[in-house]
Amino acid sequence: MEPSEIEKLIRTGIPDAVIDLTDLVGDKDHWAATITSSEFIGKTKLQQHQIVYKALGASMGGPLHALQLTTQAPK
Repeated sequence: MEPSEIEKLIRTGIPDAVIDLTDLVGDKDHWAATITSSEFIGKTKLQQHQIVYKALGASMGGPLHALQLTTQAPK
């Protein structure tokens, strides 16, 4: 999955997301993502991750095989 596709999906669900993606092994289906959004304020890490997974929808587990996720609210 291309990084631009991943970013587009995340931004559709989380419009103010600041996204940093890293292809972990060079195969475009194992990614690390750091996402910062005001959507995460007051939410637990589990809730934050659920917001991201909801935005990614059916891509998770399909073309996007693995995602190492770090989420945070803006400082």
